[in-house]
Amino acid sequence: MRNFKLNVVNSTRVAMAVPALIAAVFATPALASDQYIDTARVISVTPQTERINTPQQECRTEYQQQSYSQGNRSMTGAIIGGIAGGLLGNTVGRGSGRVAAVAVGAGVGAIAGDRIANSRPNEVVTRNVPVDVCYQVDRWQTVNTGYFVTYEYNGRTYNTVTAEHPGRFVDVNVMVAPNRYAPAQISYVDPGYRRDGQWRGNRGHGKHDWKDQERYDRDDRYDRDDRRYY
Repeated sequence: MRNFKLNVVNSTRVAMAVPALIAAVFATPALASDQYIDTARVISVTPQTERINTPQQECRTEYQQQSYSQGNRSMTGAIIGGIAGGLLGNTVGRGSGRVAAVAVGAGVGAIAGDRIANSRPNEVVTRNVPVDVCYQVDRWQTVNTGYFVTYEYNGRTYNTVTAEHPGRFVDVNVMVAPNRYAPAQISYVDPGYRRDGQWRGNRGHGKHDWKDQERYDRDDRYDRDDRRYY
């Protein structure tokens, strides 16, 4: 009776292990994709430019004309005229009306004396005065915003935009997967990207490098001397 139970348990374990093994076998190709860095040849490089304006303020000294009247109004004529008018009123007046005559004579004499003394027009003087004048000046300049790069890899052309001139070759990130699961992907790798990372030993196709004798992309147009090594 014990043997029968033991066989049942073992059979159950085997029955459970078989589906798991089948699932692992079918799932393995999905994890078989590979990723590495390779080198592609640059076909053309077009600078990308943009015009920007950086206005600046500029100041300079200019001379402007200013006019003013030279000479002060004289009070001498009014004083002399007032004294003369008062004396005349004192001579003309009689009795109690002498005081009024003196006052009227002094006032009239002062007015007449002021008009006579200041009858000439004041002299107008014109001079140049320095004045700081500021202007807003446009400063247009053409700046480089990057490079539009067309490169070729494995017989196909791709485009990307780089911050610096790439030179003759660019690094590309290659992702390989079975055709029924996902298409292969090619993308540009910025200079210095993961130089010491996990792909350091995987430059070239798969685990191989350009030091190998055989090319793995079947593209024999470029020999090993045209490639860069790191």
